[in-house]
Amino acid sequence: MYLAHLSRIEGHIRGIKRMLNDKEDCEALLVQMSAVRAALNQAIIKLLEGHMETCVADCARRGDMAALERLKTALALVLKNA
Repeated sequence: MYLAHLSRIEGHIRGIKRMLNDKEDCEALLVQMSAVRAALNQAIIKLLEGHMETCVADCARRGDMAALERLKTALALVLKNA
C-alpha cells in the first residue's frame, strides 16, 4: 500500500520535472508541487495511523512507555516539518 502510494508520488514528481524542462508557467508548477506535498502528507498520516494501531497499541498494552515516547518524538518531527 505505501509503496504504491509513493510510486504515484514519484510519477507525479517526474511530471513536474518534465514541466520544468518544458518551461511551463510557475502557477501550474506550484499547483503540481502542492499536490505532491498533499499526497506525501497523506502517506505520512496513513503510516502513522498504521503504526499507532499496531506497534504503539501493542506496546501500550504491555506498558512499554518507551514506544510512546518514540511516537511523541516522531509526531513532533512530522509537525515541525509540516
